[in-house]
Amino acid sequence: MPGFPRRIACLTDETVEILYLLGEQDRIVGVSGYAVRPPEARLKPRISAFTSAKYEKIMAVQPDLVLAFSDLQADIVAELMRRGVTVFAFNQRSIPEILDMILVLSRIVGVEAKGIALVAELTAGLDQIRQSAALFPRRPRVLFEEWKDPLISGIRWVEELIEIAGGDPVFPHLRHQQAAPGRIVAPADVIPRDPEVIIASWCGMKVSPSFIAARPGWSAISAVRNNHIYEIKSTYILQPGPASLTEGDRQLHDILARVAAHTTG
Repeated sequence: MPGFPRRIACLTDETVEILYLLGEQDRIVGVSGYAVRPPEARLKPRISAFTSAKYEKIMAVQPDLVLAFSDLQADIVAELMRRGVTVFAFNQRSIPEILDMILVLSRIVGVEAKGIALVAELTAGLDQIRQSAALFPRRPRVLFEEWKDPLISGIRWVEELIEIAGGDPVFPHLRHQQAAPGRIVAPADVIPRDPEVIIASWCGMKVSPSFIAARPGWSAISAVRNNHIYEIKSTYILQPGPASLTEGDRQLHDILARVAAHTTG
């Protein structure tokens, strides 16, 4: 397609997933080592991690566009630009920003109509989950753990998804902290907020419910007393793309439906 990029290198998973959903996967010439959706994306050349990149591998695939994400890849972006590569860096942190990112990417590759259709589909799916959650007998109090030590609460899009799925985050004010250090929580501060469910996704590390339950004083927390400690794998919830808005929110909804039906607080 003249005038649009034909050789795209993706340094994070969500842009890979979106290009496949748009039917433009043939343009992808390189992916992050963490790319897993769809499974066939793993067959593409691996050219980077998240905070580090193999510049020779990136240059070898001769991209006419590199897609990056967040301030954590700022150094990679700067080095690629010094090497003469065109880079577009996204920084979406909320559900509206994720949807806007999809629209922008669809315009960049010249398939805006497909992007509009994908956003409409994703929005309709979120609306269905929101409507289902409105039928809950109550909205459980939720602690989301993005990391275990230090304890880091959920990033903005995760907290928004929890609300759509039927829960009330116990640290709602922290979602606006873009960087993880701004969302560090003292474990003792969780106790008086008494979450009824704890959902953890430890950035790729397997969650240990026993570790969570053993924190000093946490035996008094409702979620610990009633064994409502759950894991959602980070690939489904901690990447700001379609998977979080679909499978991630569905898993949140299923968990919260179970907890909402529980009669003891």
